[in-house]
Amino acid sequence: MVTVHINEKSKQAKALIEMLKTFSFVEIEEKPRYNEETEQAIKEAKAGKNLIQTKSHEDLMEKLRS
Repeated sequence: MVTVHINEKSKQAKALIEMLKTFSFVEIEEKPRYNEETEQAIKEAKAGKNLIQTKSHEDLMEKLRS
Protein backbone atom coordinates (compact mmCIF):
# COMPACT_ATOMS: atom_id res chain seq x y z
CA MET A 1 0.00 0.00 0.00
CA VAL A 2 1.18 3.51 -0.83
CA THR A 3 -0.08 6.73 0.71
CA VAL A 4 0.00 9.92 -1.35
CA HIS A 5 -0.93 13.35 0.01
CA ILE A 6 -2.29 15.78 -2.57
CA ASN A 7 -2.90 19.48 -1.98
CA GLU A 8 -6.42 19.76 -3.38
CA LYS A 9 -6.35 23.52 -3.94
CA SER A 10 -4.97 23.55 -7.49
CA LYS A 11 -6.91 22.83 -10.66
CA GLN A 12 -4.41 20.12 -11.66
CA ALA A 13 -4.73 18.37 -8.30
CA LYS A 14 -8.51 18.31 -8.56
CA ALA A 15 -8.25 16.85 -12.07
CA LEU A 16 -5.81 14.20 -10.86
CA ILE A 17 -8.11 13.19 -8.02
CA GLU A 18 -11.06 12.88 -10.39
CA MET A 19 -8.98 10.72 -12.72
CA LEU A 20 -7.83 8.49 -9.85
CA LYS A 21 -11.45 7.96 -8.78
CA THR A 22 -12.11 6.24 -12.11
CA PHE A 23 -9.64 3.44 -11.35
CA SER A 24 -11.13 0.44 -9.54
CA PHE A 25 -7.84 -0.32 -7.79
CA VAL A 26 -7.57 3.14 -6.21
CA GLU A 27 -9.22 3.84 -2.87
CA ILE A 28 -9.49 7.48 -1.83
CA GLU A 29 -9.98 8.34 1.82
CA GLU A 30 -11.23 11.87 2.22
CA LYS A 31 -10.89 13.23 5.72
CA PRO A 32 -12.64 16.35 6.98
CA ARG A 33 -10.44 19.37 7.49
CA TYR A 34 -11.39 19.64 11.17
CA ASN A 35 -12.72 17.24 13.78
CA GLU A 36 -16.49 16.86 14.17
CA GLU A 37 -16.77 19.23 17.14
CA THR A 38 -14.91 22.01 15.33
CA GLU A 39 -16.96 21.50 12.14
CA GLN A 40 -20.14 21.88 14.21
CA ALA A 41 -18.83 25.03 15.91
CA ILE A 42 -18.00 26.56 12.51
CA LYS A 43 -21.50 25.79 11.20
CA GLU A 44 -23.08 27.34 14.31
CA ALA A 45 -20.93 30.46 14.05
CA LYS A 46 -21.83 30.92 10.39
CA ALA A 47 -25.51 30.52 11.31
CA GLY A 48 -25.16 33.08 14.10
CA LYS A 49 -25.77 30.63 16.94
CA ASN A 50 -24.04 30.75 20.35
CA LEU A 51 -22.27 34.03 19.63
CA ILE A 52 -21.01 36.18 22.48
CA GLN A 53 -22.50 39.69 22.33
CA THR A 54 -20.33 42.39 23.90
CA LYS A 55 -20.31 46.16 24.12
CA SER A 56 -16.55 46.64 24.23
CA HIS A 57 -13.23 44.86 24.23
CA GLU A 58 -13.16 44.92 28.02
CA ASP A 59 -16.64 43.39 28.15
CA LEU A 60 -15.53 40.64 25.77
CA MET A 61 -12.43 39.84 27.82
CA GLU A 62 -14.49 39.72 31.02
CA LYS A 63 -16.96 37.27 29.47
CA LEU A 64 -14.20 35.08 28.06
CA ARG A 65 -12.42 34.88 31.42
CA SER A 66 -15.57 33.91 33.33
